[in-house]
Amino acid sequence: MSRQSQSIRVLYSFPHKLGADRICTTAWYQVNGLVQEGAEVLVCPGALSRPLPEGVTIKPTLAWGKLRIPYKILGSMRAFSLHDYIVSQRLEKLAGQIDIVHVWPLGALRTLKTAARLGIPTVLERPNAHTRLAYEVVQKECERLGIVLPPDHEHSYKQDVLNKEEAEYELATRLLCPSDFVARSFLENGFAREKLARHQYGFDEQVYYPDPEPREDKAGLTMLFVGGCAPRKGVHYALEAWLKSTACHEGKFMIAGGFVPGYAEKLASMLSHPSVHVLGHRTDVPELMRQSDILVLSSLEEGSALVTSEARGSGCVLLVSEAAGAICEHMENALVHRVGDVSTLTQHINLLQEDRKLLQRLRADSLRRVPEITWNAAGARLLEAYRETIATYEPVKRSSDVVD
Repeated sequence: MSRQSQSIRVLYSFPHKLGADRICTTAWYQVNGLVQEGAEVLVCPGALSRPLPEGVTIKPTLAWGKLRIPYKILGSMRAFSLHDYIVSQRLEKLAGQIDIVHVWPLGALRTLKTAARLGIPTVLERPNAHTRLAYEVVQKECERLGIVLPPDHEHSYKQDVLNKEEAEYELATRLLCPSDFVARSFLENGFAREKLARHQYGFDEQVYYPDPEPREDKAGLTMLFVGGCAPRKGVHYALEAWLKSTACHEGKFMIAGGFVPGYAEKLASMLSHPSVHVLGHRTDVPELMRQSDILVLSSLEEGSALVTSEARGSGCVLLVSEAAGAICEHMENALVHRVGDVSTLTQHINLLQEDRKLLQRLRADSLRRVPEITWNAAGARLLEAYRETIATYEPVKRSSDVVD
């Protein structure tokens, strides 16, 4: 990788299938944003599911041409460890050619140790809050609701996962936090503020954009939820608030996403209300957003839900919890409630039902500021976090903590 004036040379390690869904989409857009901002990026994904722009050097770890190591057969944890080993070996040969290493959870231990030994600063992506907090919050809510998550669910308590992630937290130079909620979860677990770097996620304005036609005045509101329907997302709180509001008499609440086992059954009486429309998994989410007045997300724990920025770009007003990690300001371009505060959420729904001028004002301000939350804007902020990390980095002397 040649050195260009003022450019930052990044090794971007991602143990999953870059460009697939969920965090794989997040990582793909991050790489694109970095390239747009002029960074030199060497990407080491487990596999590549979607082409990247020209100028990116791509070296998969678990794929060779059309041949891929199947994650399911190898097991996710073993696959992540193999990825980590391969990246750490590559990094050994890149001393002096890399300015910073960006890693993702569960596939980073060896790479972080190698980088520390070579004197290269590292940033660890934190797509969610501190894992210990996430486990505890979800477990407590599931117990309250009488639901048992499947053992393989990402938020089912797994001690081996927690141990590995906490070891990665300690080894990384800085933890990349996409929201204040994520940063706070680490501060409350004893991490120094200097250990944390704030950045943000974004949305694709070519996919998520508002309807160009003026919205017709109508009696009822259309509220939308998009995502995996699980206790962590607070769908039960959103349902309860909707059915207590005046909006449920003439409006509709659309729920787009699949339910974890047992959850829909617990909510059956609320889901059966005529104003509630359970859509299941949908591929037309951008259009659903353009048809909706409100995007609701009453999460108990998040990193920074991409759906909130996508909804803003599509013209929805956000009704979100403090834990949703949304990029928004209460009463400026959104309405924000405390986690589990059904009463306040009900008031917010009523407020928008009864005061359409407020709804229009919040929507207009939200749309006016969407250039601040695109993936290009996210790339610029990530690059800024890299520069701050590099500028303040002080290599540690070799010790038992950083020896392979």
